[in-house]
Parts: sequence; C-alpha cells; structure tokens
Amino acid sequence: MKNLKTGNRFLVCLFLLVSLSAFSADKTKISIVERPNTQAFNPNYIQNKAPLLPRHFIKLPVGDVKPKGWILHFLELQKEGLNGRLGEISAWLDKENNAWLGTGNDYGWEEVPYWLKGFGNMAYILDDKEMIDEVKVWLEAVFKSQREDGYFGPYIERNGKPDLWGNMIMIWCLQSYYEYSGDQRVIDLMTAYFRWQLALPEEMFLKDYWENSRGGDNLWSIFWLYNITGDQFLLELAEKTDRNTADWRQRSTLPNWHNVNIAQCFREPATYYMLSKDSADLMATYNVHHLIRNTFGQVPGGMFGADENARMGYIDPRQGTETCGFVEQMASNEILLQMTGDPFWAEHCEEVAFNSYPAAVMPDFKSLRYITSPNHTVSDSKNHHPGIDNRGPFLAMNPFSSRCCQHNHGQGWPYFIEHLVMATPDNGIAAAIYGACEAKVKVVGGKAVEIIEETNYPFEESIRFRIKTSGKVTFPFYLRVPTWASDPSVTINGKTAAEKLAIGKYVCIEREWKNGDEIVLNVPMKLSQSVWHANQDSRSIHYGPLTFSLKIKEDYKEVSSVETAIGDSKWQKNADPSQWPSYEIYPGSDWNYGLVIDDSVSLEENFEVVKTAWPSDNFPFTVESTPIEIKAKGKKLPQWKIDEYGLTGELPIKENRTFAEKTEEITLIPMGAARLRISAFPVYDGNVKVSYSTCTRD
Repeated sequence: MKNLKTGNRFLVCLFLLVSLSAFSADKTKISIVERPNTQAFNPNYIQNKAPLLPRHFIKLPVGDVKPKGWILHFLELQKEGLNGRLGEISAWLDKENNAWLGTGNDYGWEEVPYWLKGFGNMAYILDDKEMIDEVKVWLEAVFKSQREDGYFGPYIERNGKPDLWGNMIMIWCLQSYYEYSGDQRVIDLMTAYFRWQLALPEEMFLKDYWENSRGGDNLWSIFWLYNITGDQFLLELAEKTDRNTADWRQRSTLPNWHNVNIAQCFREPATYYMLSKDSADLMATYNVHHLIRNTFGQVPGGMFGADENARMGYIDPRQGTETCGFVEQMASNEILLQMTGDPFWAEHCEEVAFNSYPAAVMPDFKSLRYITSPNHTVSDSKNHHPGIDNRGPFLAMNPFSSRCCQHNHGQGWPYFIEHLVMATPDNGIAAAIYGACEAKVKVVGGKAVEIIEETNYPFEESIRFRIKTSGKVTFPFYLRVPTWASDPSVTINGKTAAEKLAIGKYVCIEREWKNGDEIVLNVPMKLSQSVWHANQDSRSIHYGPLTFSLKIKEDYKEVSSVETAIGDSKWQKNADPSQWPSYEIYPGSDWNYGLVIDDSVSLEENFEVVKTAWPSDNFPFTVESTPIEIKAKGKKLPQWKIDEYGLTGELPIKENRTFAEKTEEITLIPMGAARLRISAFPVYDGNVKVSYSTCTRD
C-alpha cells in the first residue's frame, strides 16, 4: 500500500508538470485536490469563527445564485404550483386564526415555517416582489411575537415542557431573510431567544420526540449566529444542545427509525464536530448514513425503504420514502458538503435530486405523493397497511398528501440552487453540485465575478462555465470530478488543460482570469450497474448520475381531492378543491419484467443508450419528454404481481422464479421521470449461477 501511495504521488506530480508546462505562458496552475484549502481566510463572507473548525465551502447569500435551464423552469412551476399558492388553500396558512400571525390560536406548529422555508427562499432567488411581500407579512408577525424573556412565536407545551421544534424551522427562515435583507432584527431576535434557551433548565430542554430528534437543526443555527456575533454564550448553548439531542452516535442502532428523522438528524454529530474537533463525531454521521443504507437502503435512488418508519423484514424496493425525506436528505448533503468538503455528499445529493425527488411530484407541481418507492407500479388512494407502515391514502398524487410534505416539499429546489456555486476559504469559487445557473461571487480583494454555468446536466456530458469580470483577477476555481465519469477532461478557452483528472476529487484551476474566459468540464458518461444482494441480487442500471427504470405507460385518473385526502388535511373555507385535483396512476403496460443480461460481455453490448432532442417544454422528467432512453432485453415474470396489500409484489425469490420463454425489447428511462417504475430488476441468468463481490456500482 505504501508503494502504491508513493506511485500515485509520483503520477500526480508528473501530471501537474505536464499541465503546468502546457499553460506556462499564462501562468495557469492546475492541481488535483481532495478538498479546498481551509487554512486561508476569505474576508468577503461570513464563515466559521474560532474555535469552530473552518468549513471547506462557504454558501453564498440567498439570491446570489440564479438558476437557468430546466432548474429555473422547475422553480417557476413550483411558484405557480402547490408551494407558491399553498396560502390559497391550506387551512394551516389561514391568516384569520393563525397563531404565528397572532390572529388566533390555531395552526401554530410546524406547517407555517415548513412552507415559509421553501417559499421564502424561492421568492429571494426569483426576486419576486409580491412573494417577498408575502414573506414579510409572516416574518413581521414573528418579530412582533417575541416576549421580554426572549421566546418568540406560539408557545406550545407538551407534557409541561416547551416544544421548540416549530421555532427551529422558523429560525432557518429568519437566517435566509437576513442573508437577503441584512435586517438586524433577525440577529437581535435570535440572540435573545438563544439566551432564553440557555436559561431553560436541562430537564425542560429538547425533551419532546421531534425536537429531541432534530436538535441538530438548532445547533446549526447557533453556529450561524455565533459566526456573526461571536457571543461566547452560544458555544455553551451548543454544548447544551448536543447533550440534550437524541444520540445519533450509536454504532449499530438508531434512537428512532422515522425516515425523515434519519435523513435530517444523522448530520448532528458532524455539526457538533465543528466545535468538538473529535473525529469520532464526524465518523458517527458517516456511520449512520451507511448503517441505514446497508440495512434498508439496498435499493437505487440514494434513499432507503422506511415508509413512515424503517421496519425489519421490510427492505424490498417497493418500500418507499416520504417526500419530506427526499428534501431533508438533500439539505443534509448540502450542509455536510460545506462542512467536510467531501465530494461524496455532492454526488449523493445529485443522486437523490435527479433520481428520487422529481417523481414524487406531478409535473405541474400542484400535487405530490407522500411516499415514493424505487419499485412503484400502482399510485392509488387505497390504504396499503401493513405493506407500508402508514394507514391511509399515501400513494396517490394529492395536493393534501399529508400536511408535513405538503408544506415542506418546497425547500428542495431552492436549497439545491443555493449550493450550485459556492465560495472557498482561499478566496476562490467552487462548483461541486452541477446545474445551469448564474452566480455572483466575491473573490480576492472583494472583486465581484460572475460565473455563468450552461448545461443540460445530468442529461448532458459537458458543463460550460463563462467568466464575467470587469478586469483581470486571479483566484482558484474548483470543479468536482464525479466518480462515475469516464475519462473526464477540462479545457480552458478551447485548449485542453487536463486530460487525466482524478475521479472523486476536485480539479483546481488557478490563473489570472479575464472577461470571457470559458472553462468546459467534460464528464463522459458510461453504463454501470448496481447489484443488490440483500434484495434477491436484483440490479439497477445507471448512465452517469442517472439511474434507469422500466418505461411503463402511465394512465392518470383524476379523483376528488376531498374524498381521497389524507386525514390530517384541512382546506381553507374559501378554497375550491376542484381546482386542485388528485391523481391516481395505473400501469397501462406490463411492468413485471426481469432484465436479460449476458455477463460474459460488456454492459455496452447488453444495452443501447439512445439520445433524443431536448424537450421543447424544457421539462426532461416525464415519460414522454425524457431526452435519453436505454434499450434493453427483458423477460416477463408471470408470478410477479400486485400483492395482497395492493402493492408491487416483493421481488421474486431468486431460486424460485420462472421467466417467460419470450425475450422482448424493453425501454428504460431515467428514474426521476418515471412516476410508475421498476428500478431494481430481477435478472434472468439462463440458470447459470453468477456470484458477485460487491453490491455497489461496477
């Protein structure tokens, strides 16, 4: 191993010499790095103050990154869809009797801040005055609600103790508003409130189920405020928060198995690591991530089968995840990327964002599913318990698909957009998560630089960056090289800068940049597969960052949103449910196929990748509009049917399945475009037993 490492260092050094010589004229320095340098200091942005460990990436203030391309279209649809118009229909946002507004005693828990978290950030990103004015209505009420002792918002007690969960979310809303406006009242409110928290007796602090699980959200906000004020009492409160939060450091179990809690709370030890500097805290977060996926996540799409709660014996890919779980996992990945710089978190964020999350909502963004699964062939309003952990109509596309996801789903794309371009401690710029956008970033000397990123990624292999600057300026530019990329390369102004990039690392380009400079990162995609041993050796097929599902004809049936709504739904009295229909989705073609794969030849000989024109509506995530398909061979499994719970049957046992004689050509489409899908396939092996050494991508 020592010799191997030595050899690798020699190769990297040789590569650098070649790169440097190629660009010696303009003094371009190209290097391959694990992480950006955190020993430098960037005076342009707020970052961790000592004694906190420095973050590897610095998120830009909300609104400094503007989306383009299909991501912008997504955000525009979300604005006109459920998140943007939820104030018109949800009783939880009714202004006449709302505890958050001080107009009544109802609707005082998580729903308002959940909705505002996505709605507000979307408003700032789109710079939409009407939406921003609506945000201010709620936030002005929050400022007005603060008591002399520091507490703010509706006061809720559970078992004689204050419930702080709703306030944790609202503080995140306030942080975003401060980034956008610089309103000092945010700092004053948070300071007074956190002093109240510090004075609260330990036996009264973070004791209810939700707040106890999610204390990491409180911790993140404490550090955010500390980085602005430097108030030492906040470090004491950070220790108190960690001490009273559920223990997410356990090696082989978790404090609870609720799917959203896991996706949201596993980052708490890593967050505290910023203060403790104990590597065991950081490793605990990685451990939880891998523990849940090794146990319940032997499925494609980046998530894990938990429905409401993960249950032993329920690990098949027909088990799903709440829409809340998708967006909270993405947020966790984005935060962990900031803290650790580990490209793993960027890649996992993309995996969830591109493969799992899009299919959880209707293309018009006006309804959503509470639970979405990797193998999901019926999306109706029936009760599927105990096949899934929940009792009720949790599989249909409904504008009232439970009040949590209904209000919380809107954070997914705004927070994703905010992390497309970030600053670095060494006064540089980084693109670790990819998507078309424009970003304004301050670099050396506070000089403003605009980065224009153009791409149809993840459906395109080239990501183009253009520099806009009023004068020449020197700074490092970091680009993540995905682990799945085949022979990635980067060019500067049409000239190859580096042909042998290291996958899973960053290429750092440091030079004197001028207006109009163009960088192109080429990340050629190739076919790969995952083998899920725990789930009957089923397989998933990938092309670059995209996972593929069987193309199933989707038959949509419009149903009453009132009759099929989940039990906790509450309409505003003036809302018109007929304008907000629900949809059940049924398969209009056969779905019970296994893949026919010849393991003696390459995947390229088994599958054909077919690329088509970009969709005219700029929406690549539907069965009809996806610009890429894969042609494959399949055989039907007649015994694989809808089961007694009305769910996609569990994968047939490998040793006891009978395939049809006929081999058919089948089509696979991106998983995120398939609202009905088979994404983990049984494989026809021709009675030849094949063993595999891993359950990850080949």
